[in-house]
Amino acid sequence: MATVTYDQATRVYPGTERPAVDALDLHIEDGEFLVLVGPSGCGKSTSLRMLAGLEDVNAGRILIGDRDVTDVQPKDRDIAMVFQNYALYPHMSVADNMGFALKIAGTPKAEIRKRVEEAAKILDLTEYLDRKPKALSGGQRQRVAMGRAIVRQPQVFLMDEPLSNLDAKLRVQTRTQIASLQRRLGVTTVYVTHDQTEALTMGDRIAVLKDGLLQQVGTPRDMYDTPANVFVAGFIGSPAMNIGSFQVADGVAQLGSTRIPLERSIVGALTPEDKGHVTLGFRPESLDVVSQGAEGAIPVKVALVEELGSDAFVYGDLDVPESAAKEIHSGAGDARVIVRVDPRQVPGKNETIWVAIRPGERHAFSASTGLRINA
Repeated sequence: MATVTYDQATRVYPGTERPAVDALDLHIEDGEFLVLVGPSGCGKSTSLRMLAGLEDVNAGRILIGDRDVTDVQPKDRDIAMVFQNYALYPHMSVADNMGFALKIAGTPKAEIRKRVEEAAKILDLTEYLDRKPKALSGGQRQRVAMGRAIVRQPQVFLMDEPLSNLDAKLRVQTRTQIASLQRRLGVTTVYVTHDQTEALTMGDRIAVLKDGLLQQVGTPRDMYDTPANVFVAGFIGSPAMNIGSFQVADGVAQLGSTRIPLERSIVGALTPEDKGHVTLGFRPESLDVVSQGAEGAIPVKVALVEELGSDAFVYGDLDVPESAAKEIHSGAGDARVIVRVDPRQVPGKNETIWVAIRPGERHAFSASTGLRINA
């Protein structure tokens, strides 16, 4: 087992000016499960491939343990990679697929068989060892790809969106299997995904990337409760956080006729560059349905109700002047907010409900920099 360190690691693709990964500083502890997450094109797969040796490092360095592997060949880095596509040899049995890398390395047949059988037992593949990949389901094929990595007994596992090709139900099942397997084996793992639900449920820590830049590193709870900036706030969480720009006057944020009192610390943190505005974020579950006259009540006209059995989410349009409505948005679009409501008291379409942000559950960000300004 080993730690992994990105020390100002940068990758610039030929013919481009902006780095795909820009001065990445990240330390991953021995045995940790770290998830790299972000939208398409943010640099997460490039970061993983730099660690694997499949991409050049143009500046900085990468260490596995105390060993600088920046210029070491992939085969000599003692890592094992699981790809998005299973990349199995169709003419080989499951057992031969899992043991192929060991065979190439000259490992004795008895040792190969022992490791393959141990991995198959862990992954519930024992009864499939003599089958060909075409006789397996998608989830079983992905487990074979996992087994191929496990038998190598590497210092580091690298996983590049391994669940993307699975259907929704199987993805949830395999997600829990991978997370429990990693904890059982205790191997340092770097896992890449664009699915923030995977990141929140699987990782010991999450690293969020955007445009090649590291935005925040922390536990899933850190990311959810104290996002470092507006991007992380809007990216982490499902449904997405509601985020809006509010004008500040006399210590309150104004949205049309609605006045939302602000803490002194937030008002005091505003700078001239913010031009009298603050960006507030509030999650769907941080809104309470209140009476029309309640302090800070925001009118929302119901457009759609998503009923999920144990939960219900209202997708509604702000019932405020158009100029004010443009200042707020969510994962459902501009001028629209998402509210979690009691699934047994669901409002009707086109009905207007009034909601207020629960005390202590709003997130404040600088309107000019997007950085968090409340504790």
